[in-house]
Amino acid sequence: MSEAKSIIPPTATIKLDSDALAANWRNLDRLSGKAKAGAAIKANAYGLGVRAVVQKLITAGCTDFFVANWQEAREIEDLTVGKTSVSVLNGVRAVDMPFALQSPAKPVLNSMEQLDRWKPSGKACDIMINSGMNRLGMNVEDLSGDLFTGMQIDIAMSHLACADEDVPQNEDQLARFKAALDIVPGKRTSLANSAGIALGSEYHFDLTRPGLSLYGGIQRPALANMIKQVAIPQAEIIQIRSLRAGDRVGYNAQYIANRPHDIGILAMGYADGYLRGFSNIGLFIHEGDRLPVVGRVSMDLIAIDLTVAPGLKEGDWVDCQFDLGIASLQSGLSQYELITGLGNRLAREWT
Repeated sequence: MSEAKSIIPPTATIKLDSDALAANWRNLDRLSGKAKAGAAIKANAYGLGVRAVVQKLITAGCTDFFVANWQEAREIEDLTVGKTSVSVLNGVRAVDMPFALQSPAKPVLNSMEQLDRWKPSGKACDIMINSGMNRLGMNVEDLSGDLFTGMQIDIAMSHLACADEDVPQNEDQLARFKAALDIVPGKRTSLANSAGIALGSEYHFDLTRPGLSLYGGIQRPALANMIKQVAIPQAEIIQIRSLRAGDRVGYNAQYIANRPHDIGILAMGYADGYLRGFSNIGLFIHEGDRLPVVGRVSMDLIAIDLTVAPGLKEGDWVDCQFDLGIASLQSGLSQYELITGLGNRLAREWT
């Protein structure tokens, strides 16, 4: 009998806050008014680990989940079957049909081809209406009531393109969606994503579909006081280095010390989703002390200035400043890119 593989402790992790995730969903559900909040859990729950996220959201009271494809639906099938509704946003291709027909998840039908493919099954589905984003969805002008005769349509939905901005397109999409609902006979209706929830009750319909804000993202001011940070990357210091004035740090010498000071080398880098946009801009935190990133972020390593925390040593851990709004401003990356880009080498540790 071979020995069990020993556990190798990680050098970087993501600390994940279960209470913050549940509180974010409850607050978004409350802000949704008479509508019920579901949850977008595509892309491995925005990179945080879909199975753990689903379990925690079911406990919080969530009953409607949205994934991108059938692989994602299969990954959570044992957790959701008989308990919740799962919608597959990318619809159903011909090659998906064998699995989709026996899956408890529903396709969100996005085209006439998908509708023709699914309709003979007689099984439940959702319908995506293109109200102006021109991504997936059926055009309003192509719809007619006879298209849906005999179909079990659960959710008639659309998707807002600019809900994080105050622009006329929001009202235009709302009007087009309402017009389509006179034709599409869904049991339930859904339009708002996280930012859309904050646009007001007109956008709520029966079901809202928050995603980013569940995981700590804030796109509109109305969300600022109710959304908590869920994910905090942490990294171990694997070397302390003492610089002299004039010493250069990292690729292309993007940092030159103007005085003697210590730096810590962290076992994390852009392969873990902490991208080059944080070079000479990002921050790490230790017991309230702010430790700036110095030099260029490389694939596996980051250097931080230890001037204000001289007691730190090899083997100590520091927290990454990864509030999504702040990190977006620092790096020039969207909050979506930041949260979904956290790498698989980072161990997910729920508290």
